[in-house]
Amino acid sequence: MMKGWLIMYNFQKPTIFLSKCLGIDSCRYNGQMITDTFVESLKPYVNIINVCPEMSIGLGVPRSPIRVVNENDELKLFQPKTEKEFTKEMEDFSEAYLNNIKEIDGFILKSGSPSCGYKNVKVYNGTSKVTGSTKGAGIFGGKIMRKFPYAPIEDEGRLYNYRIRDNFIMRIFMNADFRRVKESNSLKELIKFQSRNKLLLMANSQKYMKILGQIVANSEEKKIEVIFEEYERNLKLAFEKIPKYTNNINVLTHAMGYFSKYITKEETKLIIDSLEKYKIGKLPISTPVLLVKSYAVRFNINYILEQTYFSPYPEELLFLEDSGKRNL
Repeated sequence: MMKGWLIMYNFQKPTIFLSKCLGIDSCRYNGQMITDTFVESLKPYVNIINVCPEMSIGLGVPRSPIRVVNENDELKLFQPKTEKEFTKEMEDFSEAYLNNIKEIDGFILKSGSPSCGYKNVKVYNGTSKVTGSTKGAGIFGGKIMRKFPYAPIEDEGRLYNYRIRDNFIMRIFMNADFRRVKESNSLKELIKFQSRNKLLLMANSQKYMKILGQIVANSEEKKIEVIFEEYERNLKLAFEKIPKYTNNINVLTHAMGYFSKYITKEETKLIIDSLEKYKIGKLPISTPVLLVKSYAVRFNINYILEQTYFSPYPEELLFLEDSGKRNL
């Protein structure tokens, strides 16, 4: 088969952080471990670093639950049963641990955890037994967000949503690929990276697709280190948000232009109909993507087959199951 078709399966292994209780160790406050189907399926395809922040600050297993409390506009980590506070211990550990992470492609954190949670964590209004609450971040999870503001960060609960999961996997594999290119310190490799990710960038942000293209095009008078630094900063910004469905339709319509003159009206209608059904939520994006990709194979269109948009990660990680919460 053609060279471009084979390139799509030469994936770099991402390095991700995983909360230790997610299928690695029985370290939750109640002595249990969370077994998550998606996390288990992901493990063979990634390199994992992990920690349990609560065990790391000396809390045993099992242990009395801790909670995040807001007291005088200050977040604290509090254990109601013992009335002990562990804020300083958690903050010191978090700083030391995260400062030692040099290269990371993404994070999967335990949802709702007062230490690892990064959003939707219950934050109690004070330390009294009867009190209201709001939502916020855990101590460790909050520091991850501040130190790695543009990294793919999710919890296992949100990854039940197909669009969120697909976006997360795509980003960690793209990050791993870019790290390889960055390590090469080669402008030639960066140009190849930009070329094969053009449609993926178009699907996420046409603005940053153009900016990144200009960085590569106007690279003659800059030092290679400056080029990579500028490129990486804007690449992270390009994937800050999950793309709108209209972006995907635009990309696939654009890709159709490479073979539309070779197919019949009925075949064209089949693709257009699949895009319309995707638009109203009756088909997943994978259906029109596969249709367009099949014509690229049929007509030997290397440009399309080399695009990461059509194979952003190993196909074994493609699961169409969805929580049904389409707009999370």
